[in-house]
Amino acid sequence: MRVATIDIGTNSVLLLIAESEGGALRPVVERATITRLGQGVDRDRRLLPEASQRTLACLADYEVVLREHAVSRLDIVGTSAMRDAAGGEAFIARAREILGVAPRVIDGAEEARLTFIGALSGLAVAGKVTVFDIGGGSTEIVNGELTPVTQRIDAAVSLNIGSVRLFERHVRSDPPSAEQMQRVESDIAEALTRAPKFETGTTLVGVAGTVTQLAAVELELEHYDAARVHGSELTSDAVDRLATRLRSLTLAERRALRGMEPSRADVIVVGSAIARAVLSWSGATKLLVSDRGVRWGLAAELATQTTVHS
Repeated sequence: MRVATIDIGTNSVLLLIAESEGGALRPVVERATITRLGQGVDRDRRLLPEASQRTLACLADYEVVLREHAVSRLDIVGTSAMRDAAGGEAFIARAREILGVAPRVIDGAEEARLTFIGALSGLAVAGKVTVFDIGGGSTEIVNGELTPVTQRIDAAVSLNIGSVRLFERHVRSDPPSAEQMQRVESDIAEALTRAPKFETGTTLVGVAGTVTQLAAVELELEHYDAARVHGSELTSDAVDRLATRLRSLTLAERRALRGMEPSRADVIVVGSAIARAVLSWSGATKLLVSDRGVRWGLAAELATQTTVHS
């Protein structure tokens, strides 16, 4: 069976088409498009028309890909920006016209659960695990445990510290000033007081665009390569070095870095600050990088469902 999932995030829209083969998923198509649906949401609490149009245009492109690959099942979810913003009803109605399936707005707990399931797909991890997902609007932190036959979630939280949210809230200069970054770090530190306790000996797994972007820059990838990024490691020293360097560069200089996706170069200064803070909060000396997340967790469930959302 061929399933497809779309994750409409604050910063990017992610598409996965996968074959379900003997209980395992094999990716057929993966796409990531930065549309910044969450532009202005932290300030105005509504979806801006231009941000909606960019995202709907992306969904129209994805609809062509879905038809080309004869997908049997499709599920679509919206996360932080769509949770926070007014005007979502019109966006959802138009998205349903385009795709034939209406996006579901999931809460932070559901996002955290799907992130945990998806992020660990294809990773050689066992025992206690903490997964963190730095999104554009929020950051999810999930504690759980893996055995050879089960995955268990023990605690999960969704924090309103995302790379786009805090960038728009605090950054006014290029490069950001020390005072601006202090305000960013203060918001992050305050939010992390609500994170579940990290236990010594737990494997720390980082997922989503900030962490994969940091890995791509550290690896100096000429072209993004999911196979090299997924399962790679970033030490706390490497994250600290990258975060310090990125905030010292202008936007043009960040865009020119080997491994940097230009459309992510503005908010990466905040994303890297969140990653550094999470590592400091945990006390871990390294993190395992995952190129997967909500869309993979959703696909795993979609492949086993007897009914499909519509």
